[in-house]
Parts: sequence; structure tokens; C-alpha cells
Amino acid sequence: MRVAIVHYWLVSMRGGEKVVEALCDMYPEADIFTLLYDPSAVSSKIRERNVTSSFLQKFPGANKYYQFLLPLMPFALESLDLTGYDLILSSESGPAKGVIPQPNAVHICYCHSPMRYLWDHYHFYRSTASFMQRIAMSFVAPLLRSWDVNTSARVDRFIANSHHVAARIGKYYRRSASVIYPPVAIEDFKPCHDIGDFYLCAGQLVAYKRVDLAIEAFNKSGRKLVIIGEGAELVRLKAIAGPSISFLGRVDFGVLKDHLARCRALVFPGEEDFGIVPVEAMASGRPVIAYGSGGALETVIHGSTGILFQEQTADDLADAVDMFEEHVELFVPSQIVKTVSKFAGSEFKNAIFQVIEEELKIRSTGTVAQPTFPRKEAVHSTPLASTLH
Repeated sequence: MRVAIVHYWLVSMRGGEKVVEALCDMYPEADIFTLLYDPSAVSSKIRERNVTSSFLQKFPGANKYYQFLLPLMPFALESLDLTGYDLILSSESGPAKGVIPQPNAVHICYCHSPMRYLWDHYHFYRSTASFMQRIAMSFVAPLLRSWDVNTSARVDRFIANSHHVAARIGKYYRRSASVIYPPVAIEDFKPCHDIGDFYLCAGQLVAYKRVDLAIEAFNKSGRKLVIIGEGAELVRLKAIAGPSISFLGRVDFGVLKDHLARCRALVFPGEEDFGIVPVEAMASGRPVIAYGSGGALETVIHGSTGILFQEQTADDLADAVDMFEEHVELFVPSQIVKTVSKFAGSEFKNAIFQVIEEELKIRSTGTVAQPTFPRKEAVHSTPLASTLH
């Protein structure tokens, strides 16, 4: 069986690329197709594969300014030739599922998120864009939405990385989706007894992450906040940060691990589709103070592994930090670590194999699968949570 792995772009190593690595482990002979490819920015596991990029690769500066090529991406994806491949595994967050499979091929899409800048976050992205960008978005976005919905019909089976994403797949594509949490290398993280006096924000510094709310909250309280990461928001965030806030920029994995293990708590003020960093923090034995929406509802147990605040405001975040300080003894590192085992890479691979086998069996027998929407898990809470309201 010839297997093709399709990923939107390979220009960094983040959660989506970790999924590609796991798929490579599962299918050692698979080829990789992508819109853009920067070998220096990805792992050796990906570099060792036969990677085919699209014609967008020929554009000067494409690997850095790929967002501006979004209107051309449907054409680029459809130009990728997947003739002869029996199984296509697309990894979708930017466009990826829009490749054209052969009639006899099975196409399974692992969806990190329907393109948020076209759908539920469209107005947020538009409000932060320049005047000319807003005009361009008004013309281009409707066409891309139509293409995005139409290409969902090219997928035989959707897998979502959370129930939050599965609900959006149902809303925008009118398709059901299995839910399999993405792989997290929880074995790489360990608790530490030497806890520091700082809180931590870590991740890409882009607008929807709402790191500005954390800065505003910690400016008022004067508590120490360390911010790890880089991105388009870095200059603006530094301009509004007070003396209790420090920026480390992009750091190596050892430094990140150390800060995750020693922070008082991870602060996570944005709405994420899943959110790998909170799981990494909990694997390090540290609690998470997160906005109670999106993937955080499926990873953070209110009152046991962290605190979920309800309003996405600096004041509500500040209140959550105060609440944590009042009840810090309730958050036991050894108990926090036990809750993240279900996010291990082995769990991901076993679940993906099962879905693939089911879909291949359906194809071989000619059976038509009956679509069922996933039942959303209850919001995590514990008896301790009642003391935190």
C-alpha cells in the first residue's frame, strides 16, 4: 500500500508537525507532500523522507511570508500529483485536504482546525489587519470558504484533534468526525521540586493567543511573568509590558522544559483548538490557569489540575491567579501528572491505526458508513472545584 502524508506547510516544528512525525513512525515508507518546505526548520525524521513541495516554493521569500500566498494555495494543492497512492493522510489546519485523490484512494483527514482565519476567527483577524488587508480579505475570503467546504467532500473520514474542533467540522463542513487527541511527548517532561516565583506564558506570539491579557493582568498585580516565544505580536507586547514581565524569545527545548517544571503555573489566556503546551505543563506537574473555552475544557480539570476562568478579560484572569494563590495547596504535582497519560504518542498511534483499518475495511467491503457525530465529553471538574468559585 502506497501512503502519502499531506501537510499544509513545513516551515517550523509545532504541534502539527509533531503529528506528521507520528504518521511517519506509523508508515516508514510514506512520502510527504506540502505547499512549502524548509528543510532547516524541521526535524531529521521529516528531512529523511521524500518531500515534494508545490510551485509556491519558487516564490522568493515564500517560506517566510507564506500567509500572503493564501489565495494561491488551492491551485498549488490541486497541482500536487497523488496518482498511485492508496492511502492519503492529510494534516489540516491551513489548507491540506484539498488535494485531488484518485477514485480508489482512501483519504483520511486529521483536522487540527478548519482554517480559523476563514471561519470562527475571521472577524478577529480582520479587525487586526491593515486597511488594504481588510479589503483583500473581503474579496478573497468568500471564495476560499466555498473552496474549503467543497473540498471537504474529497475526504472519506475526518478525525478531529478535540471535541471542540469536531463541533466546528460539523458546523462548517456538515461532516461527522472521530476525536483523537494529538500526540504529546509527555515522557520528555518531569516534575521539579525547586518551584520558582514566576508564572509562565509559552507559545507563538500572535494576536489570538491573547498574551496581551496576561500582560495587563500581571502589570496590575506586579507578579512575575516570563514569556517564551516569538511572533508578530512581540514588539507590541514588549511595548505594553511592565517591569515584572520578562521576554526570553525563542529558546531551546531544555530551557522550555526547565521553565515549565519550575513555574508556579502556566497562564493560557487564548482559545485553542486543543493546546499542547498546557498538557506539557501538566506533564511537568504544574497547574494551568486557562480561559475556559476550546481545547482547555478537554485537558484542564478545574480545581484539580488548574483553574478555568470564564470571561476572556484581564480582570477575570487576574482573579483566577488570586484564586490559585489562595488555594495553591490543592494542586498536587503527582496527581496532575497522572491526568495526562491519555495524551501519549502511543495512544494517538493506536487510535489512528484503528480508524484507518475501519476505513480500509469499509472500502474493501463496499459498506457505507453511517455518520454519527461524536458525543462531547462533559466539562472536567472535581469536588475541589466548588471551593474555587
